[in-house]
Parts: sequence; C-alpha cells; structure tokens
Amino acid sequence: MHHSHHVIGIGLQLLMALPYVMALVLYVAAVLISNRSRRKWPVYRTVFWFIGILCAVAAVSGPLANRAHMDFTAHMLGHLLLGMLAPLLMALAAPMTLFLRTIKVNQARRLTGLLKSGPVRVLSNPVTAALLNVGGLWVLYTTDLYVAMHENILLHAVIHLHVFLAGYLFTVSMIYIDPAPHRTSYVYRAIVLVLALGGHGILSKYIYAHPPNGVPADQAEASGMLMYYGGDVIDIVLIFILCLQWYRAARPRIGELSLN
Repeated sequence: MHHSHHVIGIGLQLLMALPYVMALVLYVAAVLISNRSRRKWPVYRTVFWFIGILCAVAAVSGPLANRAHMDFTAHMLGHLLLGMLAPLLMALAAPMTLFLRTIKVNQARRLTGLLKSGPVRVLSNPVTAALLNVGGLWVLYTTDLYVAMHENILLHAVIHLHVFLAGYLFTVSMIYIDPAPHRTSYVYRAIVLVLALGGHGILSKYIYAHPPNGVPADQAEASGMLMYYGGDVIDIVLIFILCLQWYRAARPRIGELSLN
C-alpha cells in the first residue's frame, strides 16, 4: 500500500512539473527562433525564466514537495517559491514580448486583440488579481480546504496551479514588463499593492496564532514567520521595480516643469 501511494505521488509530481518543463522548452525554442531574424534576446531574461521555472518545479516535485505533505513549514516554503518568487522571476523574463517577436504578424495582431478584450481587462485589474492571489490564500488556510487538498489528488494539483497563476497574474498586474493594453495608474497599483501586502502579512500572523486544521503549533509558528519575512523580501523587490518604473515614467514631466 505504501509503495502504491509512493508511485501515485511520483506520477502526480511529474504531471504537475510537466507544464513548467514545457514552458522552459518553449521559451528556449522561442529565443532561438527570435535570434535568427531579430536582435539577440537578452541573456538575463532567459536566466530569469530558467530560475523561475526551477523554483516552480522545486515546489511541486522532488524532496521539498514530498516533505510538504508532512511538514507545514516545507509547504510554506513551497508557497513562497511557487506563488511569489517564480512568478516574479518569470514576469521579468518578458515571455509575452518574446512570444510576439517569434510569431507571424497576423498571429501577433490576433493575440494583441485578445489581450485587449474585456475578460482580460477584468482579470488583469490589480484588484481582481489581488483578490485571486491573497484572497485565495485566506480561503486555503482559514478553511478546511488545506486538509482537503492533501486528501484529493485532483484538488491538490488544481490548488497548486491556482497559486502559481494567481501569483503570476498579481505580479504582472503590478509591474509592466510585457505589453499591457489595460494599464492602470501608478497610484492605483501602489494602493492595491499596499493593501494586498497587508492582507498577506495579516494572514501570516493569523497562521502563527491559529494553525490550519491538523498543523502542529510549532510548525504553524515557523511557517507564519517564514511567510511574513520571506514574503517581505520578495515584496521589497516588487515594490522597488514598481517605484523605479514610476520614477522613470515621471522623470520627463519633471524635466518639462523645470524648463517652464
């Protein structure tokens, strides 16, 4: 019986890691195709993508994923890798820009039209992205969903996919590395970001004091601290990029004012 569960676990991990491995292969292929006819794609963006993929794969397969089933602290480390660090690194890799450089002009126009659509406008709004990201974590850790996730293979896979996608959506709604047809103001994004980070921080403190069902108090305390301080480190990078973009966007206006 133990061997059977072990085999299922390996199969599930391989299945969960497959989309990220495919994303890595597609990205590298796109770089090679793009470099044939256009200016060389920046190496640092490829490095960002590669490291981001490694973070995501480490969170859903291998030793960390195995330990996460028994250790809530390991689970929380996986959350930071899958839902925060991997999305940030992969957003910095500008995959949509690379994809648009690779495909034909008519295909690029259709894709751009899709990005300008109403549903994408709603999903890419910082408020929507924050609710899906931080709100989803509140639902996961303050209800019985966390316990159910470990008892249902399909639910386990769906939740991990949601954590990554919501984290990526939140990141690209805050910092514009790729083309963003539905841009919002820096003030609006900054306000939503502060509120979202506050919600994330409060949740980490709630976990510290009120462990999810089945989680020992010592693991909850360690995980709450990891979520709080580890999340802060990644959030600082996100805040720095947003502020840097804001400064660069405002700099020409400041120059114009000084001339008048």
